[in-house]
Amino acid sequence: MHRFRFRVRYADTDQMGFAYYGHFLRWFEVGRAEMLRHLGRSYREVEERGIRLPVVEARCHYHRPARYDDLLAVETGVAALGRASVRFAYRVVREETGEIIASGSTAHCFADRDGRPTRPPADLATLLRSAPAAAAGPE
Repeated sequence: MHRFRFRVRYADTDQMGFAYYGHFLRWFEVGRAEMLRHLGRSYREVEERGIRLPVVEARCHYHRPARYDDLLAVETGVAALGRASVRFAYRVVREETGEIIASGSTAHCFADRDGRPTRPPADLATLLRSAPAAAAGPE
């Protein structure tokens, strides 16, 4: 899986001192965008070609808390590529110990500029098939 490292910022924490649960989906998005960038294509370039990837399902399982200044990595891979859909899987890992902080997935449909489902262009499908693979099993 593709790895992107980051630190939990103070603004990412809640009153209890834990990373706020909603930020994990944002970190999944960062992992997804950075994986595509690593493969040679940015989300912006995909969208400029008229393809959108709206999220149709998001899941996150929280295993351990993350706190301010923790060094984490989001690991991202393609779990499944369908005719008009793609599922990404994620793990958020504490760098110092390797323990899994959270795991999850997002499912996306490919949509045209008008929001209608469509198949991805052949080169985008090929790019996604070349992406790091991720297990499609339960989080």
